[in-house]
Amino acid sequence: MIQKGVIAILFFVLLGNPISIMAQTEPEDIAMATDEYQDAFYESLKQKGIENYDKAITSLQKCIKLKPNDAVAYFELGKNYLSLKDYRSAQDSFEKVTQLDPKNKWYWLGIYDVSYETKNYPLAIETIQRIIAFDEEYKDDLISLYMITNQFDKALVAINEMNDKFGKSEDRDRYKMQILSQGKYQNAEIDNLIDQIKQHPKEESNYVNLIFLYSKAEETDKALNVAKQLAKEIPTSEWAQVSLFKVYLDANQADKAIKAMNVILASSKIDSKIKHRTLNEFLIYANKNPQYAPELEKAISYFDNDSNVDVAKEIGKFYHSKGQFENAIKYYVKDLKANSETDRETNLLLLEAYAQSKQFEPMTKRAMNMIEVYPSQPQFYYYAGLGNNQLKQFKNAKTVLEMGLDYVVEDKTLEANFNIQLGEAYNGLGDSKKKEEYFLKANELLKKRK
Repeated sequence: MIQKGVIAILFFVLLGNPISIMAQTEPEDIAMATDEYQDAFYESLKQKGIENYDKAITSLQKCIKLKPNDAVAYFELGKNYLSLKDYRSAQDSFEKVTQLDPKNKWYWLGIYDVSYETKNYPLAIETIQRIIAFDEEYKDDLISLYMITNQFDKALVAINEMNDKFGKSEDRDRYKMQILSQGKYQNAEIDNLIDQIKQHPKEESNYVNLIFLYSKAEETDKALNVAKQLAKEIPTSEWAQVSLFKVYLDANQADKAIKAMNVILASSKIDSKIKHRTLNEFLIYANKNPQYAPELEKAISYFDNDSNVDVAKEIGKFYHSKGQFENAIKYYVKDLKANSETDRETNLLLLEAYAQSKQFEPMTKRAMNMIEVYPSQPQFYYYAGLGNNQLKQFKNAKTVLEMGLDYVVEDKTLEANFNIQLGEAYNGLGDSKKKEEYFLKANELLKKRK
């Protein structure tokens, strides 16, 4: 993150050709340099190389005494103080050298190193801003400092500027993700992405990031509009298929719509919310055009490992609400096989669909099995009783209904239905008195319900 290695380069350059460096810095002073100065400077480099920083400092102080305005000596002095963690002295030395030569970025980096190590971040930010004037790539260090000091708004602006000028980087992408996890910064990023799309209409990532932000904010219509714009600019994009699917579906071009849908559902890039919406739209279409039911089956298979939504169950509910109980049963059974055979909600939906479609034998078998799993769940006893009555197994119906009635609590409608089925069971057993008794109870319960 902090580009300290560049400072070490200066040390090796000094060691290899100190006269050349000093000649570039202050040629009039170097011309007058005495052997004593050069000996002292070489000695400081030697002592620094073997980490005898105190002795290096002594030699450098001798150099400064011989040449009071020598920037290189002050810079080396600051580095030795920094190695000793004598931050105050290092700071003073680096400040002196920047006064002597304010246009040398390496000298400002000395102050930056001190401020960073001492966690004086305001000074570090101020210093790195001076360095950026010499080398704009140091703005990455500024971004890091903004992140450390929680100045996310400034960091986001700087990240976008660097991405625009130098291209994206892994660190900047990570920082941006961290910032955008806080919702209040997302509007600024949305504005930035809209602007980036205007400037670079062929850059797919800007569209994708904008779609992601809109999807996260539950603004699916806006996300689809961006996908439509992407389809116009980059028709080969996977995200573009989101828009093209809708266009094809509205135009009743089923084959093209199905092809686009399969690309969407198979994509690892496209958000799951968009996938679910795509499937729902095709479900409505397939309901009106049942010849495409096999394609719907294939589409559902893409969601087999989706832990967020039981797609087969939701499709079952869709058909259930339309009164298409045969289709509902098919998808409830599919969901139970794929997930859990004992899911309470799905089993209750399946039992109701069986009852509505008068499939009493599988209904009774499943209800009896579920009683073993949920022995205190009265609905399963009710469906078992209803099924046994319809199958003329009246004794079994009576037994299971009497057991289940004990578990009915504060549900007048369910209690009334139990009494109706008990009346039917006793009627089948030839006990008309009991039949009338349970029917009267059911009638009273239904009156109380109103």
